[in-house]
Amino acid sequence: MAETMGQTAAATRNTKVALGIFILALTPQLFEFIWSWGTLFGLGSGRGPAQVLISHGAALTAGAPGAAMSFGGEAKKALASEVTLALIYSYPLFAVAILTLFIRIRSAQDYIGGVVMIALALFALWASSDLQGMRGFSFGAGTAPRMFGVLMLLLSAGIALSGLLVDGPDLAHYSWRGPLFVMLSILFFAIAIRSLGLVVTSFASFMIAATGSHETKWLEAAIMGACLTAGCALLFPYVLGLPMPMLPRFMIQ
Repeated sequence: MAETMGQTAAATRNTKVALGIFILALTPQLFEFIWSWGTLFGLGSGRGPAQVLISHGAALTAGAPGAAMSFGGEAKKALASEVTLALIYSYPLFAVAILTLFIRIRSAQDYIGGVVMIALALFALWASSDLQGMRGFSFGAGTAPRMFGVLMLLLSAGIALSGLLVDGPDLAHYSWRGPLFVMLSILFFAIAIRSLGLVVTSFASFMIAATGSHETKWLEAAIMGACLTAGCALLFPYVLGLPMPMLPRFMIQ
């Protein structure tokens, strides 16, 4: 009786984890769909909700399967962004969600954490898929993102695998503060980099991310932020040769 109840509880947990991974696989599409509603009220530019729904639906159900089947016989061709998102990001996570239903998770914290990191790595690989890679010994704009994405993917897979092979803690209580401020810092960087420049945006983004911890010491955070900003100011424009504005637009003008 106890064994049967234990198996039922484990199956319920696995079903919930698999459902969460399935939703994670559709997160970029859902985010764009929610964001697209702002266009109806003049809050942004881009495609409307119906266009987003149709394009992503067609990519997931027809475009991506067709592209995957044609890779072996046809030459490489430019694919729509929605199709590459499904191929690189969504489909691998769909496979992980299905696999989750049939495996025994021995450490939910390691397994789920590893899968979330896998999702971040896959998203980075998709986001950098249209950037130039290496040409000989010279770095392209997509070299570093892809290199770090592959490295993160391998490490994340190792963490998720350890959650299946080694007994460990169950999923602990989740704190939203850290991830929330980290995501806000990333969004701020993406929005402000063109107008405020690399120096101001990098430092401000680091300080926003530092707000996500209760243990932040602001003097130390400011010093660390200044050092990282100086490193970014040398790395991106001079070492990698990326055309990024250094100072705010009003100071340059």
